[in-house]
Amino acid sequence: MSKTLVIAEKPSVGRDVARVLPGPFAKNEGFLEGPEHIITWAVGHLVQLAEPDEYDPKYKKWKMGDLPIVPDRFRLVVRDERSKKQMSVVSKQLKRDDVDLVINACDAGREGELIFAYLFEKAGAKKPVKRLWLSSMTKSAMEHAFSNLRDAEELRTLEEAARSRSEADWIVGMNATRAATIRLRSSFDGAVSLGRVQTPTLAILARREEEIAAFKPEPYWLVDATFEADGARVYEGRFHAGAQPRIATAEEAEAVVAAVRGQRGTITKLDKTKRTEKAPLLYDLTSLQREANTRYGFSARRTLGAAQRLYEEHKALTYPRTSSRYLTSDMVPEIKPTAELVGHNPDYRAGAAYVTGLDLLPLARVVADDKVGDHHAIIPTRAEHKLDKMGEDDRRVYDLVARRFLAVFHPEAVFENTRVETTVAEQVFRTRGKVLIVPGWRGVYGQLAEGEQGDDDEGREQQLPRLERGEDVDTREVAAAEKETKPPRRYSDASLLGAMETAGKLVDDDEMREAMKDSGIGTPATRASIIERLIDVGYVEREGRSLVCTEKGVNVIRLLGAHPLTSPSLTGDWENRLDKIEHGGDSREKFMADIAKFADSTVRVLDDTLKDVRIPRANLGPCAVCGHDIIENRKGYSCWSRDDPGCGFVIWKSKAGKTLSPAVVRELIRAGYTSKPVTGFRSRAGRAFRARLALEQTDDGKWRVEFDEPWAKEGAKPPDEETAAPPQGEAAAAASQPAEAA
Repeated sequence: MSKTLVIAEKPSVGRDVARVLPGPFAKNEGFLEGPEHIITWAVGHLVQLAEPDEYDPKYKKWKMGDLPIVPDRFRLVVRDERSKKQMSVVSKQLKRDDVDLVINACDAGREGELIFAYLFEKAGAKKPVKRLWLSSMTKSAMEHAFSNLRDAEELRTLEEAARSRSEADWIVGMNATRAATIRLRSSFDGAVSLGRVQTPTLAILARREEEIAAFKPEPYWLVDATFEADGARVYEGRFHAGAQPRIATAEEAEAVVAAVRGQRGTITKLDKTKRTEKAPLLYDLTSLQREANTRYGFSARRTLGAAQRLYEEHKALTYPRTSSRYLTSDMVPEIKPTAELVGHNPDYRAGAAYVTGLDLLPLARVVADDKVGDHHAIIPTRAEHKLDKMGEDDRRVYDLVARRFLAVFHPEAVFENTRVETTVAEQVFRTRGKVLIVPGWRGVYGQLAEGEQGDDDEGREQQLPRLERGEDVDTREVAAAEKETKPPRRYSDASLLGAMETAGKLVDDDEMREAMKDSGIGTPATRASIIERLIDVGYVEREGRSLVCTEKGVNVIRLLGAHPLTSPSLTGDWENRLDKIEHGGDSREKFMADIAKFADSTVRVLDDTLKDVRIPRANLGPCAVCGHDIIENRKGYSCWSRDDPGCGFVIWKSKAGKTLSPAVVRELIRAGYTSKPVTGFRSRAGRAFRARLALEQTDDGKWRVEFDEPWAKEGAKPPDEETAAPPQGEAAAAASQPAEAA
């Protein structure tokens, strides 16, 4: 009897597949077998593109004369020893005589298509293939998908786009990294990692870091007053000279204070306007990651891990690696039943009851067939969701998606904005007030007012008492406060994901962002791994929620200058072309030819521009032991050189996965310790942490840098930057798919 072989991406998915196919299934090493089906799995990327030395042993040595390396036909290799074991199982099943059909059940997207295509090719398989296309892991969704298998030919262009992305990253990353590393050996210790996606992302961070470094703060003053109308109706106002609240000097500010202190004033202007606010669009992966970072401080990878678990393990969310924020028209009948199921939880009951009670759903902003590609927006599944079985991260991400799903069908929120001008001794003070009068969609979040507003130059928005134009008020308090202009903010995961989505352009409007998606840097599935890659290679560090570009990262971008590899718009254009290949609008052959030309020009430009580059080495002043200057070198800071051995004092740059900067070492030499915790360290388990450092002398008279923290002295593990553990096992593999070759 012939059988069908089903190849899933992970063991957990394989086990889920077995529950909807005719059984029973016998468990074997690396596969399950039933009366009609064999189920095996890939465990993520089993197969990858071969390294250059697989094509020719001469490539083991990095030489400029061998570049660019562009294979005529790419070779595939099994990733590692663990992968070899499972690949052997998959290959054996593919070669069975009783298997006459193969079903590709890997994740329904570009990376899932690539995983299957590579292992199928590596195994030398020739059997006919069908595609299982899943957007939800519920039993009913899986049964429906098995009843509607797609022909492999339908997904041919998706496979072409996947292969093109993988090969383009290999060509650009491999050649650019080798060329830059060869030319910058005297400046950097280790490889100078460059890539098609990681380098323009690094450029966004590095240029912001340079803006911050070049920023020169300037003082200014603000004058705030507290006014009281009859009946103890109190409100605050901020002085404005014309449209500008900032005052240039302390003398001018004090003159305003003196003029109005203790004086009576009059409300000379009072305008009320109504403003409506639409519900945000449904989540795609990037907008979900941004929201989770803003609300909870989750990294992009942490959010992806939680969303993937909610999809695979809890069956509570639809496929998370989507770039669409819309639903398809055939999903409309599922909306109310899904809302009803979400409403079984008391937290969402009221919001769900509103949706299910509507005679006509507002679908204009929600349903758009032409704006859904491989997968629709992330929404709850039509299944019972067992929230008590979810971890804290998973519960929070589920809450975001569930509330957003209900909110999008609610009416607009309506605010009343009030603008007040109070004139005292010819000095004008302005006040802003805001009241939520119709909760609309905000009621789903239990928000009867907007979140706390930060105090900006215009003053904070207030809940105002009833005021009337023309009435007199007393000035209860007035004071001037010295302020200072602030540099641009460093990027967080949320703001960097937003910049990547729009190829570096500043865009906040939902609809405008939608129009720019096809030209963003990377894809929703790969952006988290790109950020982590920049951290792993030492270009970026986390400092709280901020992403700080290290000295090495800034120097790499500075040395590359205006090279096209640093351009977010160029990389965005490439992503747009990959999307067109996927949908039949561009040619894989032409795209790869253009990538090969770009790699060739990149090698020649890097060879020419970096040939004689030397990064200035920091001089940290005299050594406290022997008096010789302590000079930075590739691996450390020391008082010895070729001409003068000094006393041998050295502070090595590398400490727990971090490269110590000259500023940190300068403070260690001067004070013997760092006054503030230093960020960017990594524990042996790969977890980020921060710690103060101390310069200590050992019994044999040598100096070394230690962690100057109680936990270090007690021999305990360093504290974690993130409170929740990263994804483990299969979820970790899913959350860290390789995004590009270095």
